[in-house]
Amino acid sequence: MQTIWKGSVSFGLVNVPVKMFTATEDNDVHMKMLHKDSNAPIQYHRTCPKCEEDVSWSEIVKGYEYEPGHYVTFDKKELDDLAMETSREIKIVDFVDLEEIDPIYYQKTYYLSPEKNGEHAYNLLVRALEDTDKIGIAHVSIRSKSSLAAVRIIDGVLSMTTMFYAEEIRPKDEIPNLPDQPTVDDRELDMAKMLINQLASTFEPDRYEDLYKTRLMDAIEDKVEGKEVKMAPEEKKTNVIDLMEALKASLGQSKDVKPNASTSQSSSTTSTRSSKSKVLKSSNKNDATSEKNDSSDALAHKKKSSSTRSTSRRSTPTQKKSAAKSKASASPKARGTNKRTKETTRTRKTGS
Repeated sequence: MQTIWKGSVSFGLVNVPVKMFTATEDNDVHMKMLHKDSNAPIQYHRTCPKCEEDVSWSEIVKGYEYEPGHYVTFDKKELDDLAMETSREIKIVDFVDLEEIDPIYYQKTYYLSPEKNGEHAYNLLVRALEDTDKIGIAHVSIRSKSSLAAVRIIDGVLSMTTMFYAEEIRPKDEIPNLPDQPTVDDRELDMAKMLINQLASTFEPDRYEDLYKTRLMDAIEDKVEGKEVKMAPEEKKTNVIDLMEALKASLGQSKDVKPNASTSQSSSTTSTRSSKSKVLKSSNKNDATSEKNDSSDALAHKKKSSSTRSTSRRSTPTQKKSAAKSKASASPKARGTNKRTKETTRTRKTGS
């Protein structure tokens, strides 16, 4: 990486000497403007309309138009002197929570690395920001442009993100055609929430691609090879006018799209479902075995009862008489009758 700035991060009386590097890069496909007839690149010249001559950089100054056609001018040295106070310092003035900052304020992010003699102070600031879970709000000036900045930790690296000042954020009152009192149908709201929940996922930057750039590079390669550029047909758009029907159609489409939204999440879900399926199968197997055993026991008991009844039905007359006699002797009334019969028999014998 190329160093674009050198200075220090300061908070209180502590100064951390750092070097600055851009954290992002422009990967757009850049094209030149050509003359249609000759394919020659178009050139731009710095020309003075009054003198009708080209002007070199050394003859150019900057000016502020305070009235139409009237300017106050500044040369490069005057502008550099005005920016000198903050041009080499990232001065932290407050520490806040990251959640307090709306993303609308963010501009561009830079990495900060320590100078050779500033590693100890650098590590101290990194550790302090991590432990307190805070970010620093600072003033900084880069290339004669002053801005607000957020100093925070990204993957263990000190970073700085330039921010807009509050006066640079346009108020929502300037937005045309905003409804004063928005009304929402409850059923449509429920459908919209269902759609959001179906598409909910975790943010994985690698999943998202610049599709326009891919199509453009394919077209460039085809043209270089002399092939005819053929564009893929656009997806057929459904003519859904009713909002409820559009929500229902979207829910149907999201069911097909959702499994591809997050590979890791899908794998996790599949693994979870697989585990649940195994547990369910094991449980069903145990239940089936238990039910089988219960059925076997019930069948055996049924057979035994049936066999007993069958045997009872096949008893001989002698067995039936014996069983009846046993049953009669088992009851209290029968036992009393037998006792009186025996006493009468003994009396008769004594009398004779």
